[in-house]
Amino acid sequence: MRSIGLLGAISIGIGGMVGGGIFAVLGEAVSLADGATAIAFAIAGLVAIFTAYSYAKLSVAYQSSGGTVTFIDKAFGDNILSGSVNLMLWLSYLVTISLYATAFASYGTTFFSKQSTLLTHTLISISIVFPAIINLVSASFVGKSETVIVVIKVSLLILVIVAGAPYVETSRMSPDHWSSPLSIVVAGMIIFVAYEGFELIANAAEDIKDPDKNLPRAFYFSVSIVILLYVLISIITVGSVSYEVLMKAKDYALAEAAKPALGHIGFVIVSSAALLSTFSAINATLYGNARLGYKIAKDGKLPHTLMDSKKNVPFNGVLYTTLFSLILANSIDLTEIAIIGSAGFLLIFFLVNVSAYKLHTEINASPIVTILSSVFALFALITLMLHTYDSNPHAMIIFGSFIIISLLFELIYGRYVRGQIFQRKYKTQPYKKKEY
Repeated sequence: MRSIGLLGAISIGIGGMVGGGIFAVLGEAVSLADGATAIAFAIAGLVAIFTAYSYAKLSVAYQSSGGTVTFIDKAFGDNILSGSVNLMLWLSYLVTISLYATAFASYGTTFFSKQSTLLTHTLISISIVFPAIINLVSASFVGKSETVIVVIKVSLLILVIVAGAPYVETSRMSPDHWSSPLSIVVAGMIIFVAYEGFELIANAAEDIKDPDKNLPRAFYFSVSIVILLYVLISIITVGSVSYEVLMKAKDYALAEAAKPALGHIGFVIVSSAALLSTFSAINATLYGNARLGYKIAKDGKLPHTLMDSKKNVPFNGVLYTTLFSLILANSIDLTEIAIIGSAGFLLIFFLVNVSAYKLHTEINASPIVTILSSVFALFALITLMLHTYDSNPHAMIIFGSFIIISLLFELIYGRYVRGQIFQRKYKTQPYKKKEY
């Protein structure tokens, strides 16, 4: 029975985007774009809104909890590309959890007089382990708490915008304070991960009322609202706080942006809300990724161990997601996590846009718009990769490793292992091996 109305669907999209991303990457954007930070967020938003068009058309035509995975399977069939995307998507969500955990630690350390590497890693680990326990003990808490937390997050951003508006100095956003055009675009691509999340609407498509009308509206409204929020927050941040101060507080820039209008109390409020927001985002993403792994494993495209569950909770999925997130979050820094996360979703969104083009007749989509969507996503990815190759080769290596691991996993597991395991474990008909 369909139980989610338009407002509920919009809330899913906004909640998915306004998670921990804006708290984590605002400082990164300022460091690259300076006075043009709002433009960087708008550029990233342009890629997001075009991709939302593809998601809207695909979601109406193929209403499935599989979402992204289903769309790429429909367009490209059951082959090494679609199989690799399954694991790549799962890995990208691990990076997202790591980003949120790192942001949680950055804001958490502001409550301590003495800061240390040990404290940072302790807070990172706590922010991942506790949500994992919640998921294992009471998964229903995730869904019940998310709507309230979405309201708190959006209300907080509106408060910072309204209170900070009188303190904005427009001269700080003049072209004299802009970085180079390439740096502005790169800034937008690095913080693109802050827009990741609207695709969650597709996963709820089967539960949304009047999907032909409400699905497209939910995608367009949620992305448009978040673009507006991010651009306004960028204006308040850059316009009311000097670049030098923001760079000293780079990892908790949004809390610093609340100081001019709300003083130290505002700093504490925003930092507290950031802890709540990032913790909630980790909780929800861990919940979703464990179930994504369960679904993909059930379809035979990931090891069947991810299907092991207890009391309707994908127990092993939660454990594996927790373990790999802990390793990632404690081994790479915030900038690298943001780059890898944004690159991962830009790659996946590029494939979704291409899928929409390939299926444009079946889904009643404009071929011109889907081509533009594909071009924008690909251009964004290439720009980010070229910059990263020169500025942060370590992040490039990690992202490249993710792609290679996904391809090799599908090539080896999909060709030589999957059929035998499923036939022996579940006594089904032999799984047809893929021909590559």
